[in-house]
Amino acid sequence: MRIAIYPGSFDPITNGHLDVIERAACLFDQLVVAVSRNTSKKPLFTVGERLEMLREVLQPYYNVVVDSFEGLTVNYARSLGAQAIIRGLRAISDFENEFMMALTNKKLVPSIDTLFLMTRAEYSFISSSAVKEVAYFGGCVRDLVPPLVEQRLREKFMSLQQPVREG
Repeated sequence: MRIAIYPGSFDPITNGHLDVIERAACLFDQLVVAVSRNTSKKPLFTVGERLEMLREVLQPYYNVVVDSFEGLTVNYARSLGAQAIIRGLRAISDFENEFMMALTNKKLVPSIDTLFLMTRAEYSFISSSAVKEVAYFGGCVRDLVPPLVEQRLREKFMSLQQPVREG
């Protein structure tokens, strides 16, 4: 069985992520979309919330599994018996960092390859950070994220707003 993992924070999942997932799922028998538990980042959504959104959005893909992990991505991939780590690239600026990570992972576990998939041009400008900023200020993210994520962003920011006090 050919297994690949697609790791990321997915805070939140975007249409760019979905584009990479759709294509990677066609290349492998099983694709594990794995939420990385990165304690140095301050995410908007909890790991549980991100896993829930991913499971709902990725339901149509019969060979996609959603999971989370801590630690080195390559060690997690090895623990699953994966042959590949999928990394999405939006622009040439993403490449240098991704290339260095791929070389490091190859040094640590030579049996696991990194595959780079470019997002389609229409998604090349989308990042989770930009989506969160647009949503925070009430902008439309309809074409940037799945409908469920748009709804969850709206709910999250409404729940975080503090009433303005006068005086």
